[in-house]
Amino acid sequence: MTRFDRRSGNIEIMDDLQCAGEGVNQTLRELETVNRLLGGNYVTLSAVQELLKKTPHPGEITVADLGCGGGDMLKLLASWGRKNNINMRLMGIDANPNIIAFAIDNCQGYSEISFETANVFSEDFRERRFDIVLATLFTHHFTDDELVNLFRFLSRQMRMGMVINDIHRHWLAYYSILLLTRFFSKSTMVKFDAPLSVMRAFRRRDWETLFAKAEIRNYTIRWKWAFRWQVIIQSQG
Repeated sequence: MTRFDRRSGNIEIMDDLQCAGEGVNQTLRELETVNRLLGGNYVTLSAVQELLKKTPHPGEITVADLGCGGGDMLKLLASWGRKNNINMRLMGIDANPNIIAFAIDNCQGYSEISFETANVFSEDFRERRFDIVLATLFTHHFTDDELVNLFRFLSRQMRMGMVINDIHRHWLAYYSILLLTRFFSKSTMVKFDAPLSVMRAFRRRDWETLFAKAEIRNYTIRWKWAFRWQVIIQSQG
């Protein structure tokens, strides 16, 4: 057995829901750049497009982006929706109020985007309903038990489906991000969290086990460059 065979349980700096300051802001700016340059944005956007084709929706589409970070994915979706005449109401959800403050400032000029500080495990949040739920680089922050619990509730909250975009736990991904962040990142948080994120991430069998425990059956899992999993869960309701 190697260190990559099981998910790490170590905690990232970003998991401190009160972390704030320029270190967090620099991290969010760098994540936006990394997602744009390495194709991470396309993994989420193409999945949303596929989900909309499978389950057409004639009216306004509500999208909740869990762990929204700086809101860059919501900006991309808003621009795509405008270009394709799709009426979208986009909501960024994050448990860290400091990240939400950054996202609000980062998404000025997008009236279809709103943000709120919320805990996705709270009873209040579980009462919410959305057409589409997004989770980009979000799920690896939780334990297997937490994810099973979360998936069970989200499957009841989404009308159309859920899109997950997260990391493939692989030795090459780990050492590549370790070197890249060491030489190119200006953020101490990124240098610490990025390699750990890979260790906390997933292999295909991890997804299959989690979904089996959460009793989710209607899903697809695809590997995408660079070391990303694109998971599309269609509503079972």
